[in-house]
Amino acid sequence: MWCSSVRRQSQRPTSQFCVCNDLVTTSTVVCDLGIYLNADVSMCSQVARTVSNCFFILRRLRSIRHSLTCSVFQSIIVALVLSKLDFGNATLACLPLYQLRRLRSVMNAAARLVFSASRYDQIMPLLHRLHWLRAPQRISFKLAVLAFRCLRGLAPTYLSDSLRHVADLPG
Repeated sequence: MWCSSVRRQSQRPTSQFCVCNDLVTTSTVVCDLGIYLNADVSMCSQVARTVSNCFFILRRLRSIRHSLTCSVFQSIIVALVLSKLDFGNATLACLPLYQLRRLRSVMNAAARLVFSASRYDQIMPLLHRLHWLRAPQRISFKLAVLAFRCLRGLAPTYLSDSLRHVADLPG
């Protein structure tokens, strides 16, 4: 994988090249374990695909909204939409605000759909009733849980070995 800053994008090869007798085609976006990475590691593609998939699901669920109870519909939203938002969100730490707003718009739309609220209704009371954290807090929570598991030895060793208590560090 060949990543570069936005300023150095022009220095990356744009045509095919040969590596060990194999012809390699360049790409600006790659998918690894379901996470889309841009050549500039901006995570724009990951956010765009996540938002697009979530809004597609919300549009489909809107048609069955009135056939289900609120609690069942909420469970479906959590299973199908919030799980997509949470997948790989630890890689989204330190995203720029404009990217976080896109993720927040999905959560807001999902909350409004659960309660059949209009787009002009206040969103915070709805999120509080659902007990949902906003997108930046969800990312921070996931990272905190991961760090906790690493420090307690509950995470895989390749992660646990890379984290240390500050008190255990020399002088």
